[in-house]
Amino acid sequence: MKLRHSSISIPSAQAWLDALLCHAPNVHALALIVQPWATPPGAARENTLTQTLHAAGFGTLTVDLLTAQEQARDPDACFNVPQLALRIDGVRDWIAHQPMLGTLQVGLLASGTACAAAIRAAARHPEHYSALVCLGGRADLAGTKPLTSLVTPTLFAVDEQDPDLPILRQAYAHLVCQRSWQPVAATDDHLDAAGTARLAVDWLLRHPRAPAADAEAIASAH
Repeated sequence: MKLRHSSISIPSAQAWLDALLCHAPNVHALALIVQPWATPPGAARENTLTQTLHAAGFGTLTVDLLTAQEQARDPDACFNVPQLALRIDGVRDWIAHQPMLGTLQVGLLASGTACAAAIRAAARHPEHYSALVCLGGRADLAGTKPLTSLVTPTLFAVDEQDPDLPILRQAYAHLVCQRSWQPVAATDDHLDAAGTARLAVDWLLRHPRAPAADAEAIASAH
């Protein structure tokens, strides 16, 4: 499958977010990958995770949830989880209005503090996402209510040497949705680890439709 790679900017929550869209007409779903940082100029946006997703038939949209200016001005901007969650909502709304993307099921993958923002976004709009993958990160920052109200099937891929492991286990214990805890090898970059990428793809393939969409289908069948 030959994908077209397009560097784009997406308007969301008072910012234009840099993103890379990799898409072809025959992809069967879209993986939205959200990052709580601004990618340095000239840095590659593709990695083992995106390559594994492409090989499995997914298009990908990799989005920086912060601008370079915001990151330079406030090093703690990545901890503004409510703002990051609003930006994920804005990106998802943008996807819904794109003719080539709007009909696709969307899986959500996040790293760092974007994991907490992704949990909040998916908890608010379960119909928007077929599955959620937290690649390490700080899911605990989502808060108890979003964690307990989440219905989207959720995978935690966690480095067992992570110093935040105890609080990640507490966050995971709050989940009542379909869930999976998967230890992964220590790595500086979960996005570029082959084992983590395979776990993420397998989880998305196992959950091809959003829970709310499935409920609507069951209701209409009766």
